[in-house]
Amino acid sequence: MKNTGVSNEWQDVKYKETFDDETRGLFRRRQSDPCCKIEDLEGILKSLYTMDGQDHDGRGSLGDTIMAATIAAYEQFIENWKLEQTG
Repeated sequence: MKNTGVSNEWQDVKYKETFDDETRGLFRRRQSDPCCKIEDLEGILKSLYTMDGQDHDGRGSLGDTIMAATIAAYEQFIENWKLEQTG
């Protein structure tokens, strides 16, 4: 593959930053909101999937990176919470 000299390192940095921020926010919400349930987060995740699929106008590389990291954070957080409940 030809090296064009264009680095995508910023995408990796933004992905990690967004993923970490979302995960911290989800953790804080779970700790501070006794009404927060897995089902609530699954509903938000479903909406994120819908928004991701409705990118008709194109949100660009930055928006795609943020969306992917946000979805991944929700998926992992929900999965970890479920694993906690099953032991």
